[in-house]
Amino acid sequence: MADGSAVRAENYLAPETLAQLAPFELRAKMIVEGVMSGMHRSPYQGMAVEFAQHRQYVAGDDPKHLDWKVFGRSDKLYIKQYQQETNLDVVLLVDASSSMRYGTLEVKKDWGGTTASDRVGRWTKFDHATALATAMSYLCLHQQDRVGVVVFADDVRTLIKRSSSQGQWRRIVGALRSEPVDAPTNLAKVADQVLGKINNRALFIIISDLFETPEAIRQALARFRHRRHDVVLLNTLDRQEMQFDFTQPAPFEGLENEGRIRVDPRALREAYLESLSAHLSAVARTALGFGFDYHRVDTHESVGPPLAYLLARRSAFLKRSKAG
Repeated sequence: MADGSAVRAENYLAPETLAQLAPFELRAKMIVEGVMSGMHRSPYQGMAVEFAQHRQYVAGDDPKHLDWKVFGRSDKLYIKQYQQETNLDVVLLVDASSSMRYGTLEVKKDWGGTTASDRVGRWTKFDHATALATAMSYLCLHQQDRVGVVVFADDVRTLIKRSSSQGQWRRIVGALRSEPVDAPTNLAKVADQVLGKINNRALFIIISDLFETPEAIRQALARFRHRRHDVVLLNTLDRQEMQFDFTQPAPFEGLENEGRIRVDPRALREAYLESLSAHLSAVARTALGFGFDYHRVDTHESVGPPLAYLLARRSAFLKRSKAG
């Protein structure tokens, strides 16, 4: 710039700023650039494809992975098999139940945003979830990982099969242009539906407000653990849900058919915060008890840090795999 100052990519990672970048392509690239600028080493290292072994070529394999040096020595076709192929693929599960429509961060006029934010004029939990999922899929596909996306509520609403092919990201973007549905969450049922279609090990990234009972969440996670999958839970919550700073009596309505009631929030705040803390602690303990990762996400904060967290977590997983 003429005055010598630099435009930091992190400045583009606030949720309300992301809403200005209406096209998902721009939004995802800015998120990834922001993560890159904050790390000394390549942020792609944790998702990088690393050579693991050879296997014999079979019809349908991508010819670009053929090892021609081996062919020259043996006159046989072998495929270079990479770390992510032998360990796991990535499947992003994005909660589109009606509670994900909630949001209190204002989306400024004419800033654009997703269908969900257009409908209510706020940056919703669903907006935040799609920003995370879009950036994550962009990053994984850039590293030639196979990526799939599931949009769910009480059952699977949209499923994009895992692929690393050209055009996959556009398909994912199209799936995430939807909006929350008028239905509750049923993660256990969704887990059964998704796992019925996946035979190899995968990394599942669940982006949800997790407004189910801890027991229901435990049952869902047990299904993933039984099939030896890895899971990361991104518990996506609006800041007002976490702080409950309402000051005036008003009608409160449950977004998943719980009904409406008029309350004085000041009289309920202490009990509400205690109940929420107990719920979040129970969910975190359940996840960690299965050996999964749990990370709480504030929709009023930058989208970049949770993405950097996942990269660091994946890098640590690969290091443990090698050591074992």
